Amino acid sequence: MKFIKQLYLNNFFFYLLLCIIGLFICAFIFPNLYNAVWFIVIILISFLGFDIMLLFLSKNTINGERTTPAKLSNGDANPIKIKISNQYTFPIRIKIIDEIPFQFQIRDFEIIRKMEANSNNELNYDLRPTERGEYFFGNLNIYVSSPLRLISRRFTFDKNQMVPTYPSYIQLRKYDLIAFSNNILQYGIKKIRRIGHTMEFEQIKEYIQGDDIRTLNWKATAKKNTLMVNQFQDEKSQSVYMAIDKGRMMQMPFDGLSLLDYAINSTLVLSNVILKKQDKAGIFTFSKKVENRVFAERRTSQLQKILETLYNIKTNFFESDYSHLYADIKKNINQRSLIILYTNFDTMDGLKRQLPYLKGIAKSHLLVVIFFNNTELNAIINQKAVSVQDIYDKVVANKFIFEKRLIAQELKKYGIHSVLTTPENLTLESINKYLEIKARGIL
Repeated sequence: MKFIKQLYLNNFFFYLLLCIIGLFICAFIFPNLYNAVWFIVIILISFLGFDIMLLFLSKNTINGERTTPAKLSNGDANPIKIKISNQYTFPIRIKIIDEIPFQFQIRDFEIIRKMEANSNNELNYDLRPTERGEYFFGNLNIYVSSPLRLISRRFTFDKNQMVPTYPSYIQLRKYDLIAFSNNILQYGIKKIRRIGHTMEFEQIKEYIQGDDIRTLNWKATAKKNTLMVNQFQDEKSQSVYMAIDKGRMMQMPFDGLSLLDYAINSTLVLSNVILKKQDKAGIFTFSKKVENRVFAERRTSQLQKILETLYNIKTNFFESDYSHLYADIKKNINQRSLIILYTNFDTMDGLKRQLPYLKGIAKSHLLVVIFFNNTELNAIINQKAVSVQDIYDKVVANKFIFEKRLIAQELKKYGIHSVLTTPENLTLESINKYLEIKARGIL
């Protein structure tokens, strides 16, 4: 029974079967060829039996193994490795069908390779998840054919393997060192000119070329008889909260990911930069109510705590209630903090409904509102209009883009900082804004 389950017929087998049928037809038409036909049929059946013996009677067969990351990174290309060891004493042809999690909707996955006798092979392919959660891999199926290629034998490995998908930790590693890098321009991070000395004093050191001459310490210079300067460092232990709107406006898709997932990925990376800068990082989400709260701390386990919280964020399609957001911040965040709000406003009317609450938050805290440009509108604007409908679409698209700029100006009028960005640049723009606020000492 096991033999039958593992046996699969190749196309060559059906060609063989057609040949046999054709020979019997010839024998029926030309009776004098009857003995020759039977002789050829027996030879062909012998080839089939020999092929079965090659694949099923050998003690040494093949081994296969699928290797996945411990967790998948949402929105990134994750490498999946397949290792195959051919222990047959003859070359084989393999067809790999990996049962990929249903979230990817890949139904035609197939890899075909040839392997020499007693050889090893490693194959790689990438998967890009677009939502967080548990991903279940099915069987790793490997179909093996001998050089005759009449039949295949199926081998099954790595049944029912679960891999969780977390916010983009690959992006986290990419930007891990920027808090300490002197060459931050290579990452796309802007260099911010520091204004004044709103930083904490660290030490007095000897002047070296490039030091700011405004920091010269004349008393220490007179004592040492050499130029001495005061060295400062960024203020530490400042509280930074990232508030993520998970209402219906954040469910808009872009390149497979929702705006919410872009905000979650950005929050993880920015939290790491904040902690590396010796500040306190905290997060919370809101829609109908405030949830998923992690209070701002600077503990060694804080980043892992934030990662686990971001992983478990459940989305919804409710209208976000900014009155609850304002009341919760007023109740639970007593110390003046930097609050980075990931949300999205499409129209001035949408902003004006929530503006009283944003102004209330900005009275006690430094508020930065990060919202999104719709890049698909740019494609409409740039394409050539060939009909009245095209002209209408271009006018509407221009109106929406212009309204986004008006929203940024309206926020600025009330002392609320804003970042208008595209989803793919969200992480860089968020880091830039945080570093700008640190450099200018406005918190």
